Formats: sequence, structure tokens, C-alpha cells
Amino acid sequence: MVEISVISPIYGTPELIPVLCSRVKSALESLALEYELILVFDCSPDEGWKRIQEECRNDSHVKGIKLSRNFGQHAAITAGLEAASGNWIVIMDCDLQDMPEEIPRLFQVASEGYDIVLAQRSVRVDGFLRKAVSSMFYRVLGYMTDSELDASIANFGIYHRKVINAMLSMKDKTRFFPMMVQWVGFRSKKVPVKHARRELGKTNYTWSALFKLAFSSMLSFSDKPLRLTVGLGMCMCSITVLIGCFYLLRYLAGGITVSGFASLILSIWFLSGIIIFILGIVGLYLARIFQQVKDRPVYIVDNKENLG
Repeated sequence: MVEISVISPIYGTPELIPVLCSRVKSALESLALEYELILVFDCSPDEGWKRIQEECRNDSHVKGIKLSRNFGQHAAITAGLEAASGNWIVIMDCDLQDMPEEIPRLFQVASEGYDIVLAQRSVRVDGFLRKAVSSMFYRVLGYMTDSELDASIANFGIYHRKVINAMLSMKDKTRFFPMMVQWVGFRSKKVPVKHARRELGKTNYTWSALFKLAFSSMLSFSDKPLRLTVGLGMCMCSITVLIGCFYLLRYLAGGITVSGFASLILSIWFLSGIIIFILGIVGLYLARIFQQVKDRPVYIVDNKENLG
């Protein structure tokens, strides 16, 4: 019976796949527990799937899933979660900045009675700009979703089967693993881990990709943008009343002799912009509902290795 399932979404840097498999194998064999390593190939334009097939032929513990196209990191994680059979599930990136050697320590802490043990990158080995962008991303996302997100924590961690089952029961089409982990709850603990420098390639999360992910997560996990637009509307009404009172007093005092054309046009354009903005927010939520009711799969599997 499999005790630990390690899931790693694969996109780019196919050269690291043999190294990843070797280091995961060494780390988990020290625990003397049955394990499996599930590599989910998210259709990067390289030889990644061939490398995964080679590893699957050489080691029965390694299992491969090839998606039909690029669905994104969190959809790939979902595919791995649904295929995993272990009592404990580890999620880690394929670039080896998440160090497989930390898995035994995470498992040891989880054995103390925790359902979720999150790997905290206390000293993050990334460039200043990368860390600043990540910090801003988590701050904005946390504010817009009324949640506490830690920029030093990503996907790396170990999760009990009941946590994963709870997450898989969520039918959201937009998947963002850290947010889903926080939403399901359960007893959790943060453990400081070493964070390695990226040896090959570069991150696939560009500015536009981060913005898209943050915006999608905001709309999927919170109604705060709608509540903010309500507050904006109330604020605009209050300001309008105050400005109206001001001009009324000026008119009664004889301070206004010629009616202003510019102020009228500016007011119309400004308020029209506010209305369009609010309608746009509502429209985005309606678009999310439309995507949800179509009930399309989060991912489509093209091929499997060492899986039934």
C-alpha cells in the first residue's frame, strides 16, 4: 500500500527530470515506506514526456500523466491529486528549488498530528524583483479574498488524504492550490525549509500570468470586488451630495453667475466611467458563472505511464 505520493507538475527543463526522480527516490527510501512519484506533463514544447517515459520504464515507482494540452500548473496538480493513492501527498515544483531532501522532515512533523505541513521558504533564493512581485501578488490576492496568504509559502508541503479529498470535492473550475488548502481548513503547521537556487530555465510566471492568476482567483474565491464597487458607489453618492450643497450655498450667496459647461461634461464622463467599471465587474462574475455551468473538465489526459 502506498504511504506517500509525490506529485510534481512538469513544464520546461526536461534535463532536470532524471535528477528530480533520483533525489526523490533517495529521500523517500530513507523513510522505508512505500511511495510513488507522479509526474504530470503539462505539454511544454520540449522532450519532457519522453524523459518521463524513460523514468517510468526504469522505475515502477515513477508514474506519468500527459495532458492533452497546456492547462496550467494548478490544473496539472489536480490531475496528479486525482491519480494519487497515498495516505500522504507531497506537492513540489519540478525545478528543484523545492528540495526533495526536506520531505522526510515534513513527514516527521506531520506524524506529530498535523494534517497539513507547509514548507516555508524562510530564506528565499530568488532575485529581488521576483521576490517583490511575488510578495505584491500575495498581498493583493490576500486583501481581495479576505484571506491570510504568506508569500514565503507556495505549493510545497505534505497533506493528509482527507485534506486532498476535501479539495477534490471542490468543483471550482479555477484552481489555485494554496487558496484551496486554506479554505478547507484542518490542523496545519509551517516548517522552515531550505530553498535552492534555480539551476536551469526561468520561471513561467510572467507579469501577465501572475495578473491573470490573481484576477481569476479573486473572482473565484471572493465577492469582495463586488462589495468594493458598492462602497465606491456609496462614496460617489456622498461626494455628489456634498458638492451639490457647496454649489447651492455659492448660488444663494451670488457666487455663481454663469452655469459651468466643463464641470457638467466632466461629471457625466466620470460617473459614466464608474458605471461601466461596475458593470464590467458584474459581467466578469457572470462570465465565471457561465464557465462553471458549462461544467467542462479542468484537464484532459492524453496518455499515462504505470497507471491503470
